[in-house]
Amino acid sequence: MSQRPGFPIKLTQTGAAGPSVKASVALSARSNPGTPLATVVPRSVSVSGLGLDSGAVRARMVRKLAEQGVQDARVLEAMGQVERHRFVESALVNQAYEDTSLPIGLGQTISKPNVVARMVELLCQDAPGKLGRVLEIGTGCGYQAAVLSHVATEVYSIERLRGLHEKARTNLRPFRLHNVHLIFGDGMLGYPKGAPYAGIISAAGGEAVPEAWLAQLAVGGRLIAPTITPAGHQALVVFLRTAQGFERQVLEAVHFVPLKSGVA
Repeated sequence: MSQRPGFPIKLTQTGAAGPSVKASVALSARSNPGTPLATVVPRSVSVSGLGLDSGAVRARMVRKLAEQGVQDARVLEAMGQVERHRFVESALVNQAYEDTSLPIGLGQTISKPNVVARMVELLCQDAPGKLGRVLEIGTGCGYQAAVLSHVATEVYSIERLRGLHEKARTNLRPFRLHNVHLIFGDGMLGYPKGAPYAGIISAAGGEAVPEAWLAQLAVGGRLIAPTITPAGHQALVVFLRTAQGFERQVLEAVHFVPLKSGVA
């Protein structure tokens, strides 16, 4: 893991309705998790434009997420900022804002908007403002990394499949996210050079959470990962690192692609 992050670039976001990335992060830091949705959507999502480029399309998705139980204003704002249709295959763009997972190639998928919002909300729980440095295991097409860029000061995202790593670079390049670092490598090893992390989030599930991830989590940090339960089913698991050790909470059942080691 001697490779340095290969994708920090600094410019304002292009091609998206609403404020720049820098401006939207500042707004997120001032937002309260319990802020009513009506105060979030108008300022974070412009309703101008047509078709999938219209902020109104994303605003409808955000309203649906709120109805489904997502409450953190920072997360709703981030979901409204990122154009999901730019991360899916051209043949599937008409389904981009539906609450469904979609194939992105190489046997992988982009998670449902509700799942992304839920996991990012868990990551942000109890944080008074923006998160610090965050590690994402499984870049995929880059969508969740873009969402995380709005709620964290810095995002390290690692992908084991070179084809997806390159696809994410291509997808993210037009957004010019200065705080996102894409890494090609074995996600099961984490990325120790960036540690400790305020949060770690995994887009793949294994039998257990790798010890490397736990070791790279800062005290007070949260780790969100799908994990196989003793009953043999995947569930969302949250680890909170305290000064005394780790607190573990098992949440709802989920279905993610399996966690694998190595690169391909």
